[in-house]
Amino acid sequence: MRPSEEPSKIDLAVVVVTWNNADVIADALRSLLHDLETSGLRYEVWLSDSASDDHTVDLVRREFARVNLLENSSNIGFGPANNRALRQLGFSNGARREKPRAVYLLNPDTITHSGATKQLFAALLSQSDIGVVGARLSFADGSFQHSAFQFPGLRQIWAELFPTPGRLIEGGFNGRYSRSLYAGQEPFEVDFPLGATMMLKREAIEESGLFDEDFFIYCEEVDWAWRIRKRGWRILCVPRAHVTHLGGQSTTQVRPSSLIHLWKSRLLLYEKHCPRWKIRLARMLIILGMRRELRQLEAADVEIQAACRTIIEMAQA
Repeated sequence: MRPSEEPSKIDLAVVVVTWNNADVIADALRSLLHDLETSGLRYEVWLSDSASDDHTVDLVRREFARVNLLENSSNIGFGPANNRALRQLGFSNGARREKPRAVYLLNPDTITHSGATKQLFAALLSQSDIGVVGARLSFADGSFQHSAFQFPGLRQIWAELFPTPGRLIEGGFNGRYSRSLYAGQEPFEVDFPLGATMMLKREAIEESGLFDEDFFIYCEEVDWAWRIRKRGWRILCVPRAHVTHLGGQSTTQVRPSSLIHLWKSRLLLYEKHCPRWKIRLARMLIILGMRRELRQLEAADVEIQAACRTIIEMAQA
């Protein structure tokens, strides 16, 4: 059994990382703050901005005085931007600040539905061995969105890069959980939640450390959940906590570079958590898959072609 949580003046600290999100951040913060105000929780909200060149920072400073704003001098990456806020919250060596009981990492392209935050917090604190929880997500039109996944392996690489029947893509072969679990009312155990909503218990953070800053973007939440699971914590998806996730608001701005960052991060993830034989097979599948992609691209897709070649070189290194 885990030790019981020590008293804290703050129940929950919410951290939002932005990069050129002026078109969505106002709705995200309004819905979040409204939900927090009615939750009965003692809370703080922190926004760590990665040098946005739109008016994200001005908007937040002007309209959301309750939000603690951290301005980074460059686009330092998702993990480092979160870590800066986490250190401000006391999760660093020698920190004197009293830590919150839980930290909630929330994407800027989200809409929080009534009661979602309290449901997540209650599920997280319901048992001593629960370290992380995530919400049930839907797209902007209300349609279903996978909210949690199994840790990635060779089957997921195959499903993404090679022809695969739809029933396998939507099932356990591709690391998905049954839709019937999301339709239920009870939390269910998962490997990791999508990083759009990830609430962590204070003790789980203290045991596992912060984000690995070798991940610039993508897979950093998978790595963190993997490290937390290895320390014996349970991770849940909470269907009663509903959050709309618009998806891809920042990463789609630079698609070729995003593709490179994605596979660079996946290779790093396999290196950290998989045995050598699986790493070798993963690299082989990535090389074959990217070569297949190159054959199918149009001649005009010069930037994507270059990205695929870069990914092949990374997998061969």
